[in-house]
Amino acid sequence: MSAENVHRETGLLANEPSHVSDAFVEAASLEAAVLDSLAEAADDVPAESATVPDQTVAAPDDADSDETDTDADSAGTDADADSSAGDSDAEDSDADDSAEQPPAAAPPTGAMSAERIALKALEQRLLGGERKLRRREVASGAGLSLLSARKLWRALGFPNIGDEDVAFTERDQAALNTIVDLVRGGKLTEEAAISVTRAIGQMTDRMVVWQVEALVEDMVQNQGVTDAVARKRLVGELPSLVDALEEMLLYSWRRQLNAGVQRLAVRAEAGLASSEEGREGDEDDAPLPLARAVGFADLVSYTSLSRRMNEKTLAQLVQRFENKCAEIISVGGGRLVKTVGDEVLYIAETPAAGAEISLALCQAFTEDEILPQARVAMVWGRILSRLGDIYGPTVNLAARLTALADPGTVLVDSMTAAALEQDERFVLLPRPAEDVRGFGEIHPVQLQRGSGRGLVLD
Repeated sequence: MSAENVHRETGLLANEPSHVSDAFVEAASLEAAVLDSLAEAADDVPAESATVPDQTVAAPDDADSDETDTDADSAGTDADADSSAGDSDAEDSDADDSAEQPPAAAPPTGAMSAERIALKALEQRLLGGERKLRRREVASGAGLSLLSARKLWRALGFPNIGDEDVAFTERDQAALNTIVDLVRGGKLTEEAAISVTRAIGQMTDRMVVWQVEALVEDMVQNQGVTDAVARKRLVGELPSLVDALEEMLLYSWRRQLNAGVQRLAVRAEAGLASSEEGREGDEDDAPLPLARAVGFADLVSYTSLSRRMNEKTLAQLVQRFENKCAEIISVGGGRLVKTVGDEVLYIAETPAAGAEISLALCQAFTEDEILPQARVAMVWGRILSRLGDIYGPTVNLAARLTALADPGTVLVDSMTAAALEQDERFVLLPRPAEDVRGFGEIHPVQLQRGSGRGLVLD
């Protein structure tokens, strides 16, 4: 970078480059990635300094700051200092009351508990080393303005930190350089880089929360400990799991990327061609780029059931529902887009595959001894796929049909029925026309099993 573009006071680029983003594939360290470093520093302070009066951290003189960096970390540290001072005063008072007693042996100053030592070791392993860098140092190392670097960190889901917080490691620096190099090399635009970064941050955040809760629940059930004890014990259990979990994450990502390329690129044109039959070209979803069977499955009476369940029973029901849905959709060659409480949204590449999945879901819930029945609907049409979700009139119509379905049945619309009518595996029973909000009059058709066994689950 040229001297003319360097800010005189900060040493950073005065004119921010038109690129930023992350390749924080390290996001497995995730929410822990911005623990408050000031709280860590407080643990290392000798005991004698606990009674030092509160020290106010001066607000950073940040020429780049376009927003207030009021850090929860700093506030939390001040609160900890107050608490520590209060505890020390209470101890002094106790000591005065028992002045005639021989003084107890004082613990070594600056000593950390075994739990804190284990947590610190785990953090250094996950973050790739000890926190040594401040945010300005990391941004400067990548040749970015602080504002640009913060775009990336926010895309990853990291909270704001202050100028004086030592919160980053050399691995953070390397990750920032990686994504910036992709943009500078012309392989990604700034917008694409930030979008990819946000995908990594959001997906790994959900993944880690899921994994942590699964491990805690397993310890509660199989080790006979309370939830609180299990969460503390997790710190000691994780080191033996980190490498295996990381390896499986990379393996799964590569497999999913390969499948996604096939599904979203290689076969996309063939799907659109197959969806042309029965269409006039002026449908609301005609401009959308992907043809998919879109389905919803909605548990009946879930709300009233959940009110009568305790935490453990409700957790078991939710897990049973999602596990069963994921298994059936996967076996049928579809993709589970998301679950929202008592409802699951899924897609398939052909109307027949969508129909098989829908019938299998309906049957599975009807035969299940614990789960209630489900209302299921499926529509073959065109969609927009963005941000890991799907959008368009096809999705909305499938949701409307789900509300019209009777418990234990599957509904499709007339166009989907036309695409399935020559397939002997399915029986189609027309139902009376319905006036549907946003769509006017539609002609629902009930889908039933015809010849064949349907999906076979191992």
